[in-house]
Amino acid sequence: MSLTKRNDVLFPALMNEIFRPDWFGGTENSRSSVPAANIKDNEKDFELELFVPGRLKDDFKIEIDKDVLTISADVKEENIAVKENFTRKEFNISSFKRAFTMPDTVATDKIEATYEGGILKFNLPKKEEALPKPKRMIELK
Repeated sequence: MSLTKRNDVLFPALMNEIFRPDWFGGTENSRSSVPAANIKDNEKDFELELFVPGRLKDDFKIEIDKDVLTISADVKEENIAVKENFTRKEFNISSFKRAFTMPDTVATDKIEATYEGGILKFNLPKKEEALPKPKRMIELK
């Protein structure tokens, strides 16, 4: 293996190790994390759940525009640790934004949301015409 080829492989790995997020005792930056989502299709509605622990109800911004449901949150925290001869001050800004295109069968004007136990839950009711119809007999003429 040539020196150039070895440097292409080794140098980025070495730099990633030296400048990893916890090098100075910090924690990994989670600004780009996107909460996991579960979607369940029921007979009369859809259920959408996002796992977003450690947030407050007021942290969320929820919008529906046409048929796109957008959920976002911005949280800014400041941690200060004072010891004998130094002060460590860290700012943590975490945010996410997820957008879901609603199927034509969802009654977007009836969407409801709750937040409890770190789970943001949405009830996405189906339009009346999208609900399953009971079996019926058809008369021959």
